[in-house]
Parts: sequence; C-alpha cells; structure tokens
Amino acid sequence: MVNLYNRIQGRSLERLAALSDGIFAFALTMLVLDLHIPTAAQVHGERELLVALGALGPQWIAYGMSFLTLGIFWAGQQTQLNHIGEGTRDLTWIHLAFLFAVTLLPLSTRLLAEFITYRGALLIYWLNILVLGAILYWSWKYVTQAGLIKDDTPEEVRASICKRITIAQSLYAAGAALCVINTWVSIAAIVLVQLNYALAPRWSKRKKSHRR
Repeated sequence: MVNLYNRIQGRSLERLAALSDGIFAFALTMLVLDLHIPTAAQVHGERELLVALGALGPQWIAYGMSFLTLGIFWAGQQTQLNHIGEGTRDLTWIHLAFLFAVTLLPLSTRLLAEFITYRGALLIYWLNILVLGAILYWSWKYVTQAGLIKDDTPEEVRASICKRITIAQSLYAAGAALCVINTWVSIAAIVLVQLNYALAPRWSKRKKSHRR
C-alpha cells in the first residue's frame, strides 16, 4: 500500500504550479513590505526628507535585485513545468525544497539591505541564489533521467535548460567573488547578470525583426 501511494502521489503539475505561484507572490509581497519609509518624527522639512530617502538606497537596491531574482527563477521553474508530462512524488518534494529556498530570499534580502557593505551578508545572499539554481538543475536532471519530459520537447531544449542554469550560476559566482574587491562592485556585477537574463529575450526579438 505504501509503494502504491508513493506512485500516485504528486501527479498533478497544475497543483504544483498553483502552489509555486502563491509562494512566489508571497515572497514578492514580503520584499516590498520590508521596505521602511522615514517616519514623520524623523522628517521636518523637504531637505530632511530627501536625505532620509537617500539613506534608503541600500534597501531599494536589495529590493530591486531580489525582485529580478524571483522573476528569473519563477520563469525558470515555469519553463520546466511546461515541458514535463507528469509529476511524481519525488519531483514534488524537489520543488517543495525549491520553494523553501524561495521563502528564504526575503530574509537574505533584508540582511543584505542592512549590511550591504559586509561581504558576509553578500555571500549569504549569493548562497540563496546558488541553492535556487542548484535545485532547479536537480529538478531537470531528475525528470530527464526519469523520462518525464514531454515527447514533443526538442532535444536542443532539453540540453539548453541545464546549460542555461550552469552558465547563469557561474556568472553569479563570478559576481559574488568580486566582493573581494568591493561589495558594491559585486552587486553591480550580479545586477548586470540579472538584467541580461531578464532582457535578453527582448533583444533577440529585436534582432530578428531587424533581419526581416
């Protein structure tokens, strides 16, 4: 009976996708709720307001980074789910581990915002990104070996998903390593990597339209 239950558990990819959407929405909401604006007691004039808003710079930088991070990983997970024919118990728990890492991002974001010049805070934030990427890589390797990918999925797509994750994580690691020089340099590099993955599809479309 236990073996039978394990075989029938976690078959619905729709339910998994719905749960993932809810968790991502919650994490995105937590990011913006964690932004703290100046209080009326702190501000007594226009100049003080501008100074107080300027002091919030690290919070907004960390928020923007994490919004991009969640957007990229949400798109990556949905891409995988769209090419999987059916779920399994093991696949469900792999993605639950992925969602666990998603819920940790607001915490690592807050830590980075508070200690943005500290290498330790930046490396913890990068580790959060690394775990997210590693679990997505694990997920795709699992479905490949288990034969769960849809039959109509082209071979180049099957290979490109793992390749994309590997390249992205290598770039993130290189960006994080730059904290040896300065955390701001490292943050700038990570943001550039994120912008590349967020905007590259649009650039590709523009190139195709120009060729036509």
